[in-house]
Amino acid sequence: MSLGLKQRVTSGVSQLDRLLGGLFIGDNVVWHDDSGSLASVFCFNLIQASQSQGKALIYVSFDRSPRNLLEKLGPLAENPLLTILDCFTWGKGAGSDVFLRFYYDGKTEWPCRIIRVDEPRQPQHVIDTLYGVHASLEGDVRLVFESLTGMQELWGGEDKILNFYTHSCPRLYELNTVAYWIMEKNAHSPKLRAQINQIAQVAIELSIKRGSTSITILKAEERSFENLHRPHSYWTKDLTVRFEEERRTSSRIELGLRLKDVRTKRGLSQTELARLVGVTPSTISQVESNLIYPSLPALLKMGEVLSVDVSYFFQDRVDLTRRIVFSAAEALEIKLHDIPEGIVVAKLLTPIDFDGQAEPYIIEMAPDTKLPCHFFVHKGEEVGYVLSGRLQMTVEKAAYKLKAGDVVYLTTEMPNQWVNPGPGPAKLVWLKLK
Repeated sequence: MSLGLKQRVTSGVSQLDRLLGGLFIGDNVVWHDDSGSLASVFCFNLIQASQSQGKALIYVSFDRSPRNLLEKLGPLAENPLLTILDCFTWGKGAGSDVFLRFYYDGKTEWPCRIIRVDEPRQPQHVIDTLYGVHASLEGDVRLVFESLTGMQELWGGEDKILNFYTHSCPRLYELNTVAYWIMEKNAHSPKLRAQINQIAQVAIELSIKRGSTSITILKAEERSFENLHRPHSYWTKDLTVRFEEERRTSSRIELGLRLKDVRTKRGLSQTELARLVGVTPSTISQVESNLIYPSLPALLKMGEVLSVDVSYFFQDRVDLTRRIVFSAAEALEIKLHDIPEGIVVAKLLTPIDFDGQAEPYIIEMAPDTKLPCHFFVHKGEEVGYVLSGRLQMTVEKAAYKLKAGDVVYLTTEMPNQWVNPGPGPAKLVWLKLK
């Protein structure tokens, strides 16, 4: 199939899309990872982009237990389109009760589909299970293999993973998938890496030197050679990947990044924003990935829906950080992730386009209500102050009763339940710290 007839999709990282010229259905992308941990953020961005487009994704895990992987994925795991193929529990986990307990405790609470492979040491069994799962899914499926290095450790030898890879890549290409393959660069021979690259459509190297990370495209089949073998410095924060070049890029890059930032802060998914603006979710995804510009009417509608002036998408960030006083009129009610309406009302007290180190909110919870999760999906520290009313907070299995004047300080903990026993509403000041 010629490149012109292929469907282009986003990796979820706008600058990577620019360097590659986009991903294409059928691509097998090999990530040569210097440390074994650099590729995760790119995998998670692919998962996020796939979910926003309603595409199924299979995550084949040889290196992480299901519990560890769910914690690592966070809110990305809360999607029925995600299937985790667990090759760890009976692989590196050796069927230990420590890992098997996961399947006996809270099985009904899994947010995604998890399939345990009971004979992961047998490559053919892994193949049969993988393609059996794929056959049950619709559309062009995405895959993440974590990792070729884990396969080698389990199967014992480079010849076995090369055999698995050489048979899988052509098959996945014909099945119209996009597949990410992770391998620790220094754990394999140069000969194997060269053989892997020869078959892949895309090969990418991730390096870390003196604390700085860089990405180098080694191969991009049927694409321009302009960006091959040139290292590009980048850094990450949560799921955001920023490149050194972005400091000098045009307003188009700023538009995509800022739209994504404001949409996320506003608590809207790409699908929800698309519905409110009157475009398709794919349009929002492509704008955020800087693959297309929005039309002027769509851009104006985005600003209206997100409660920001359109100029915010293009003005210098330094101009937004000098204010020290904000009026009550600038507070904005936001939608909290996956929380039913009528239980909690949240207001962001600073303008949504203000890029500070703390996000202050007023949280009000209706009386006689229960929330089986936390207000936010957040990895940083959080501080809450109860202004009025009574609340009960549960963190893991510990329950806490809160009243006016009490302070909550969270570091890595995440409340799994909030209850307002009444009789009146409860109100808190809540700070998310970056």
